[in-house]
Amino acid sequence: MKKDDLSLPPGCILRKATPADVWSIRWLVLSAKLDPTQLNWQQFWVIECDQQVVACGQLRKFSGAQELGSLVVKPNWRDRNLGSVLTQHLIHAATQPLYLECLGQRLAEFYHRFGFVPISFENLPRSLQRKFQLSELGRKLRIVPVVFMHYQDK
Repeated sequence: MKKDDLSLPPGCILRKATPADVWSIRWLVLSAKLDPTQLNWQQFWVIECDQQVVACGQLRKFSGAQELGSLVVKPNWRDRNLGSVLTQHLIHAATQPLYLECLGQRLAEFYHRFGFVPISFENLPRSLQRKFQLSELGRKLRIVPVVFMHYQDK
């Protein structure tokens, strides 16, 4: 997918998060039932539409890698390319090898369109293996349909 393929709807802007966005980010992440323990607003980008934060995502820094995480779009704003615009932006903003974990094949197919490919837990950098070890246990026990992915187009 090329950056030029997507644009935001009228009245929407993509911007770096500010301290004023902390509660909007927390609410989006909690409402999507994502891990709320590693939310650092300084690592987030948000999409604001009509002066309301409707999407967010972050690039977490690890030793020798980055993780694209906490990507959420408010349900009533989905199907308007906001998640795609935000994903593309975070990919281009990454400065180290980029990884993510997602739940289920549907999300894995979404990220595959941008150049992410599934990888095994063993092929993750050690810094991410530590972070994802509970997810890997859940995957092995067939409790959580987690897919680990690596960005290949860089």
